[in-house]
Amino acid sequence: MAETSEIWSHPVRLADLAKRRATSFELVPDAATRKGIAAALGIDALRKLRFSGTLTPQGRQDWALSATLGATGVQPCVVTLAPVTSRIDTQVIRYYMAELPDLPEGGETEMSGDDNIEPLPATLDLGAVMVESLALALPDFPRAEGVELGTAVFTEPGRVPMQDEDARPFAGLRDAMAGKPDKQD
Repeated sequence: MAETSEIWSHPVRLADLAKRRATSFELVPDAATRKGIAAALGIDALRKLRFSGTLTPQGRQDWALSATLGATGVQPCVVTLAPVTSRIDTQVIRYYMAELPDLPEGGETEMSGDDNIEPLPATLDLGAVMVESLALALPDFPRAEGVELGTAVFTEPGRVPMQDEDARPFAGLRDAMAGKPDKQD
């Protein structure tokens, strides 16, 4: 994926924003920019894209971003490669904090439940947040309507292929009780 700043950048210096009230924003990239974002994300097309919300001060230094991401993307079906149109309407929440919560020391740590907390930047690139949020919201494995992924079966010549049903713990017992021969002979 190309650098987001090469695709779409909308930097906001947080120090320049009002400290006592929320600041609204709305980003609606033009067709050429949407085409560049689609290419960078590896999708066929991006028909619509809108990112709107507010940046709200939280205390003396921290900020909260609350936004709505709306998009219509076209991706190839993972089975047939036919175009699949996906409509995305999702909330985006981020907290930018001057001091991040301390992580416990040691080998293994349990992550806190809030993965929306990020370090406070001097300049927040709303374009980068928009593209990242879009990348996370797009379906990982889009499928055309009614398309099923078939089953691939492999085995040695002369042997009966093992199916999912055969992997169940009591499949052989059930077959023996039904008088069926063992499939692996």
